[in-house]
Amino acid sequence: MSDPSAVADDSSNFIRDIIDADLAANKVSKVVTRFPPEPNGYLHIGHAKSICLNFGIARDYHGHCNLRFDDTNPEKESVEYVNSIRHDVQWLGFEWHSNPFASDYFDQLYDYAIDLIKQGKAYVDSQNAEQIRENRGTLTEPGNNSPYRERSVDENLQLFEAMKNDEYADGEHVLRAKIDMSSPNIKMRDPVLYRIRHVTHHNTGDKWCIYPLYDFTHGLSDAIEGVTHSLCTLEFEDHRPLYDWILDNLETPSRPVQIEFARLQLEYSLTSKRKLNALVNEGHVSGWDDPRMLTISGMRRRGFTPESIVNFCDMIGITKKNSTIEMGVLETALRDDLNARATRRMAVINPLKVVIENYPEDEEEFFTGANHPQNPDFGTREVPFSREIYIEREDFMEEAPAKFFRLSPGREVRLRFAYYITCREVIKNAGGEIEHLVCSYDPESRGGGSPDGRKVKGTIHWVSARHAVRATVNLYDRLFTSANPGAAADFHQALNPESKIVMPEARLEPAIELTGNPIAYQFERLGYFISDYDSSSEQPIFNRTMTLRDSWAKIEQSR
Repeated sequence: MSDPSAVADDSSNFIRDIIDADLAANKVSKVVTRFPPEPNGYLHIGHAKSICLNFGIARDYHGHCNLRFDDTNPEKESVEYVNSIRHDVQWLGFEWHSNPFASDYFDQLYDYAIDLIKQGKAYVDSQNAEQIRENRGTLTEPGNNSPYRERSVDENLQLFEAMKNDEYADGEHVLRAKIDMSSPNIKMRDPVLYRIRHVTHHNTGDKWCIYPLYDFTHGLSDAIEGVTHSLCTLEFEDHRPLYDWILDNLETPSRPVQIEFARLQLEYSLTSKRKLNALVNEGHVSGWDDPRMLTISGMRRRGFTPESIVNFCDMIGITKKNSTIEMGVLETALRDDLNARATRRMAVINPLKVVIENYPEDEEEFFTGANHPQNPDFGTREVPFSREIYIEREDFMEEAPAKFFRLSPGREVRLRFAYYITCREVIKNAGGEIEHLVCSYDPESRGGGSPDGRKVKGTIHWVSARHAVRATVNLYDRLFTSANPGAAADFHQALNPESKIVMPEARLEPAIELTGNPIAYQFERLGYFISDYDSSSEQPIFNRTMTLRDSWAKIEQSR
C-alpha cells in the first residue's frame, strides 16, 4: 500500500536542516552538490527526484551543482546515454556548473590507489571472483583473509603496475582495500577497488585496461570537485563507512559528507534499468522513449511538462523512510499543470458520421470558440460547421437508458458552440452495423441556446466532416496493471495489454498544429494530447498524455 504521509512539502527537510547547521557552524562556506548518473541507460522518474534535490539545493543556497558521469563500467556505458542524460537534465530546467566524467580523474585515482598500497592499506589479490565471494563470509559469519593479503608493499606495487600495463587477463588479479574481513558490514570486508577489463571506454578509449569500482571512485570524485554534500539514496547507506574510510586514509582537496534519502518508489512502475532494458530489448515497448515508459524521454514524448515533474518532486518531498507514492499523485500534478496551459480543441477519436438533413448541402459557417475557457489571454479560434459532422461513437446509443443524456433516436442534444440536433434515423449496412445517423437541427438554437427556453441536458463535441483532419491517435495508459510489478516473480505478467490502443480514423478540427510541435492540447471531453515526434501534416499522430479524470480510482477501490 502507498503511504499518503510520503507526500510532503519540500520547502524544509532533514537535508536542508543539515546544510543550515553546517553553514551556521562554518563547516562550509559554499554549498556544492552533484548529480552523478552512470551513463548506462536513460534517466527515469526516480532520477528526476535526485535531479530536483541536488540542483534545487544548489540554487536555493546560491551554490552550484555538477553533472558528473560516474563512468567506471565501460561494458555498459555509451555516448548515446551521455547525450540523453544531458538533454533530460536541461529539459527539466536545470543547468550544471561543470560536466566532468569520473574517467577524467583516472590518473588521479590511480595515484590514490598507489598511495593506499604504499600505506599497506591495499593489496593485489590473485583469487578469482568466485573465491573472493566464497571467502567474504555472510551476515552472520566473518570472512576469511585472502592468502595474498600479506603481500609486501613492493610486490603489490609491481603487480598493480603490471595490471595497468596490460600484462594480465581479465579477472586474473584485482586490487582490494585492506580493512577488516570480520566487519559486520560486508562492504568493509576488503572491498575490491580495481579490476582488469580489456574494454574500450567511451571517454578514454584504450588508454586503460584497469578500471576503478564505483565505491572507490565516487567519494574521491566528490572530493576532487569540492562537493560539500553528497546526496545519495538509501541503498548507499551501508556504503557510507567505505566512502568515509577512503577519504579518511587519503589526502584529498576537500572532505565531502554523504547523506542518504529515500528513493522514489512509484506505483505501477519499474525503475530497475535491467528490467527497463528488458522491456526495450524484448519489444514490449518501442524504445526508451516509448510514451508508456516512465523514463524522462518517454514522459516527454507522452506530453509531460518539465513543470509537472518538478512540481511532483516538490509535492512528495524528501524523507529518510522508504515508502511508495501513489501514481495518482504524479497524474494529479500533470493534470493541474496541463489544465492551466493546454489549448482547447475538439477531436473525435472513434468517429460516427452525422448527416444534418435540413442543413443546406453547400453551406458552411464558423463559430467562435475560446482556446481556454478560464484564460482569455489564449484568444479564440474559428470552428467550422457543415451539413456532415462527426461525433464520438460512444455519444450515441440506439437503445439508451433513461439517464443517457447523449444522442439516441428521437432524442435531442446540444452540439458544443453550435446547434441543437435531434436523431431522426439510423442508417445501417447489410451487416447491421451503423454507418451514419440522420439528424435535424434547430436553426434558432445557434450558439447552443433556444429561444423557447427548452432545456437540453446533453452537450457533445463534434468536428465538421468537410474540414476535419484525419489523424492517428495513440491512447496510452499505465504500462502495468499491478501496483507493484517489480514484486512479482515475473514482472511480464503484470503488463497491461491495453496500455496502448491505436485509433487510426480520428478526426480533428483544423485549428491544430500537426507537425510535432510540443503544444499541449485538451481535446474537449477526451483528455490531454500532444503531437508525436513522428507526426507530419501528411500523417498526423497524436499521443494521449492523460485522461481528464482518474480512470483507475474505481479499479483500485474495488480491489
